[in-house]
Amino acid sequence: MKSHDPIDPRPVISNRSSTSEQRLSRRGWLQGTTAAALCGWASAARAADEATETPAVKNGRVRQSVMGWCFRPMTAEQLARHAKTIGLVGIEGISADDYPAVRKLGLEISLVGSHGFQRGPVNPENHEFCIQRLREGIDLAVQVQCENVITFTGMREPEISSEQAANNCVECWKQVIDYAEQQGVNLCLEHLNSRDDSHPMKGHPGYFGDDVDFCVELIHRVDSPRMKLLFDIYHVQIMNGDVIRRIRQYKDVISHIHTAGVPGRGELDETQEIQYPAVIKALVEVGYEGYVTHEFIPTWTDPIAGLRHAAKLCDV
Repeated sequence: MKSHDPIDPRPVISNRSSTSEQRLSRRGWLQGTTAAALCGWASAARAADEATETPAVKNGRVRQSVMGWCFRPMTAEQLARHAKTIGLVGIEGISADDYPAVRKLGLEISLVGSHGFQRGPVNPENHEFCIQRLREGIDLAVQVQCENVITFTGMREPEISSEQAANNCVECWKQVIDYAEQQGVNLCLEHLNSRDDSHPMKGHPGYFGDDVDFCVELIHRVDSPRMKLLFDIYHVQIMNGDVIRRIRQYKDVISHIHTAGVPGRGELDETQEIQYPAVIKALVEVGYEGYVTHEFIPTWTDPIAGLRHAAKLCDV
């Protein structure tokens, strides 16, 4: 875990000129500094222990959630217990088999999965599969009282033009959107970056919906109040930037938020470029009422400490 409040090691300089006095002063300083450091470290350790037993979320102006896949091999139930202690209210990216256990702990299911980002409606051969998975996702969302089911465009295919791919996506979603409207559930299109090829979950080269403005255009072409945007701050920053302006511009179609540090998809710490408090304040200002789900890949020694830090940072 990274330290954000290091103990200042600088000594107090003595003005005495005697060599023996200087030696004595240094010896006394070393003894005193060692004792003070030990006392400081012990206090810091106690404070850390106490912090893990108290919620990091105090204001609760946004509903914070956590993405399960990022914290594997931790089980969904283990992660849910930590999330509950921190003050998060939701969890997603876990198996539906784990839903009963995490809901029993008092967490909500913040997003329900569907067909995945690779096999999407870009190709009409995938439509039957996507429609079935989306309808199943809608039914599950109703069962667990979740408002959003995720959907994706899928990957580009050389033989399918961009315009045809767009038409294919819209045609597929239109075959599901009436059912979503009837059930009171959103289809939530996630925009993904195609730039980062360093890790299979840091970027998705070849993903068709890699421009957030174009994703909003697709949403408008479906023309339904239940077709929405999953605004992943990490992916938007990489591909488009101008995050706060786009939040204000697209506030009417945003129904879910993901976070992670840029670059690297790590914690929301000082190594990344996004000013998350300002971004979250913008969400509050536009009246956003959905979830803000932390989807970073932990790099700190203690991943739960990183989650606690993110929750506190976003509790504006």
